[in-house]
Amino acid sequence: MSDASHMTDSHQGDDLDANMESEADRTQDLEPIHPATIDVNARVGADVDTGGTTELSWGARSDVGLVRGHNEDAFLVRSPLFCVCDGMGGHAAGEVASSIAIHTIADKAPIHADDVLLGAAVEAANVAVIDGAEDGRGKPGMGCTATAVYFEGDKMAVAHVGDSRVYLLHAGTLVRITHDHSYVEELVDAGEITADEARVHPSRSIITRALGSDPDMYADHFTLDVEKGDRVILCSDGLSSMVADSRIEAIAVSCALPQECVDALVSDALAEGGHDNVTVVAVDIINDGREDARRRARRRSVIGWLTGVLATLVVVCGCAALFINNSWYVGNNLGTVGIYQGVDATLFGFKLSHLSETTSVSVADLPEVTQRQLSEGITVDSIDSAKQAVESYRQQIDSDKTKAAATAGSAQQGQTEAATTQDTTVETAPAATEGGE
Repeated sequence: MSDASHMTDSHQGDDLDANMESEADRTQDLEPIHPATIDVNARVGADVDTGGTTELSWGARSDVGLVRGHNEDAFLVRSPLFCVCDGMGGHAAGEVASSIAIHTIADKAPIHADDVLLGAAVEAANVAVIDGAEDGRGKPGMGCTATAVYFEGDKMAVAHVGDSRVYLLHAGTLVRITHDHSYVEELVDAGEITADEARVHPSRSIITRALGSDPDMYADHFTLDVEKGDRVILCSDGLSSMVADSRIEAIAVSCALPQECVDALVSDALAEGGHDNVTVVAVDIINDGREDARRRARRRSVIGWLTGVLATLVVVCGCAALFINNSWYVGNNLGTVGIYQGVDATLFGFKLSHLSETTSVSVADLPEVTQRQLSEGITVDSIDSAKQAVESYRQQIDSDKTKAAATAGSAQQGQTEAATTQDTTVETAPAATEGGE
């Protein structure tokens, strides 16, 4: 994370109102230079900042220009907070206002992309600039613009006062998302002049709202959606008053890196005459957090699905266990009738029942139909029902044995009586014969 506020000395000459600063008040302006191209990296005194995080990549440059004697612009790079201030009020005053504003915004900025709190930070900077003029840190009448953005994921909070600007380059199209607080912007809004005419209008330096003039000043603030691949450009009017928006768009689209974009824009402003201090900050969105959010959502979905499946399995297993624990049957236990708890089945090789009680009832003593049923397991409602079934088997066996014994006894008695009758007959037969002789 980069944390740097950059303040260099120059004179911008923007006015808070039509009477704030006359041309006679401008200090030591130089003759303009009109080179065909400008190598910004070879210029002495320029302030540059380049850096990046996993979410943002940025580049920044502030140049005194080719006419002004000192730089009253300042910029703040404290990712994810970025700000540009454009000072006014003459030598040793505009840069003081910019410095006070930058430091106050850095100190009061929110820790999230909250445009209301970011606007409050800009309004606190307004009070600080006014207080600075009163306590001698600057000069009465000093002021500055303030344009700040704060990034958080796919959101960008914006707070803005003055005629510095924020542009958004999205899908190859550049859109200005701030509204200039200036006299010429009011003329444009009224349809009296065009945007191109406003760039060269003689009253373009008249600002209708800025830091340092009104204790009740308020900042415009709003929040926009941004996404991966977007480029955000903050600039002082040293760029926007010298280079048309269409040209800014062409340069922003053609440059791969934010620092390349910044250098090309500053070079273009200087090539157009560099009549003012020019400050440009470009920020690329390289991770808007949406893919991370989608990944987290997918992870939560999978976890939720797995949790649901697991919960279902737990419920099913619980119900199955409850069913098994409350199920009973009687079956063949190595030749005797046994009482089993569970279900006479297997699952994945595990038997779903166990022998609960043994009995002395022999399966072989039961009818063949009952024997076949016991080999397959006879389901009963409860262990009491199982015991009653075993007892009924025992009684049936006892009854069958009693009947068999009775039948056997009757048969044996009949045989005995038949034998006795036969013996009696044999004994009486010779007497009859003998008498006959």
